[in-house]
Amino acid sequence: MDYDVNLSILFTELPLLDRPAAARAAGFDAAEFWWPFDVAVPPDAEVDRFVRAVEDAGLRLALLNFYGGDLAAGERGLVSTPGRETELADNVDVAIGIAERLGCRTFNPLYGLRIDGLDPARQDEHALSTLDAMASKVARIGGRLALEPLSAVERYPLLTSADALRVLDKLGRDDVLLLADLYHLAVNGDDLDEVVKLDRIGHVQIADAPGRHQPGTGSLDIAGHLRKLSEAGYDGYVGVEYHPIGHSADSFGWMGAA
Repeated sequence: MDYDVNLSILFTELPLLDRPAAARAAGFDAAEFWWPFDVAVPPDAEVDRFVRAVEDAGLRLALLNFYGGDLAAGERGLVSTPGRETELADNVDVAIGIAERLGCRTFNPLYGLRIDGLDPARQDEHALSTLDAMASKVARIGGRLALEPLSAVERYPLLTSADALRVLDKLGRDDVLLLADLYHLAVNGDDLDEVVKLDRIGHVQIADAPGRHQPGTGSLDIAGHLRKLSEAGYDGYVGVEYHPIGHSADSFGWMGAA
């Protein structure tokens, strides 16, 4: 397993386009991002500046989120939201273009919130159709989706690994897997010793709990869980995705003991 650093949550002391170089200076050779633009389809010049910043730093892009809507306003994805299909489909095309340039083959399609007055079953059927279409698009470049349960988000229906696996079972594709964020899953009551045995994990992210800070600040045995993941056969990236206590560059001391 190799670590990558999430530059949407770490190195936020710096402007976004300065973070890749800072990550490289801290010893990382790969990064991941939430969707790094304010809109689903940004101008080509903005995309080029982003790609150049990652390329110039010598980083590989390990994971990219699709556009999740207005995250600051509380949105968490559009996959299960009827009426926004075109916006999301156009975003997928842009994301694939970025991924082709930066070597990324894993994408995070946030599921979206329950909508008042709309039948949850209808949303779930819409989500299955959307995920299938997205997966077919990214398959053209050898890509895959990793579906993520979240914590502390009201009306987000995927809370545990079992919630996500039910979606994967209905979808029936081997290129749509679980994104196992050990922090979110632990906070929501998942048994991490059982989660790490799963053979359907497409990406892993870590932060300690409680607090969502760097390993060693909470009660999770992150090193132990990662060791068990490796023993179970997981050999993909582990995304370092936490709110650092102190300066980001000074928060990686735990890595030597991991």
